[in-house]
Amino acid sequence: MFTGLVREIGTVISMESGRLVVSAPETSQGVELGDSVAVDGVCLTVVACADSTLSFDVVPETLARTSLGTLDHGSRVNLEPSLRAGDAMGGHVVQGHVDGVGTVRGVEAEGDGRRVWFDAPSDLLRYVVEKGSIAVNGTSLTVADTDDAGFAVALIPHTLGATNLGTLQSENAVNLEVDVLAKYVEKLLPR
Repeated sequence: MFTGLVREIGTVISMESGRLVVSAPETSQGVELGDSVAVDGVCLTVVACADSTLSFDVVPETLARTSLGTLDHGSRVNLEPSLRAGDAMGGHVVQGHVDGVGTVRGVEAEGDGRRVWFDAPSDLLRYVVEKGSIAVNGTSLTVADTDDAGFAVALIPHTLGATNLGTLQSENAVNLEVDVLAKYVEKLLPR
C-alpha cells in the first residue's frame, strides 16, 4: 500500500527485455530485495538493489495495462516505497494497481501552479468525482473538475517540483488509479 506522496524522481537507466533499472539514490536507501516500490504509480517488486539503483521485472500484463512500456533511457519516474507500519498516512490510499492509462489533454498556467486536464477511459470516469481523490503517475491528487471525457487537477508548485507531473505536455500518457473506496462502494451497493 502507498500514500501517493512521491519520495523521489528517479531516472530510468534501461528498460530492456522486461527488466526496468532506475537510478534512485534516495529510495534505494533502506529498500531491500523483495520490497514493493511504486514506479509512476505501478507497484513493482525490487529484484536487485545496488549502487543507488533499483531493478524490477515488468511482465507483459503490466506493460499492456500501464504506460511503463513507453519508458526509455533518461525517462523520469515518480518513486514511492511502500507504506510501513507507523508511517504517517498522508495523501490517500493508493494500491499501485493502475486502473488505466490516460492522456494529457492540456496544461494551463494557473497562478504559481498549473491546471492539467486528462482524458481518461470512459469505464474509469464513473469513479472520478469533483473533490475526490485520484492518483496520476502515483501522485495523490484532488480532482478539480470533470467533463464527459476526463478530469482536471490543480497542481501546486511543490507537486510540480517534487514529481514528474511538472514536465507533462499534451498527449503524454499517464497511469491512473481511481479511489479504491469508490470501487468498493459500487460493488457493495445493490444494482
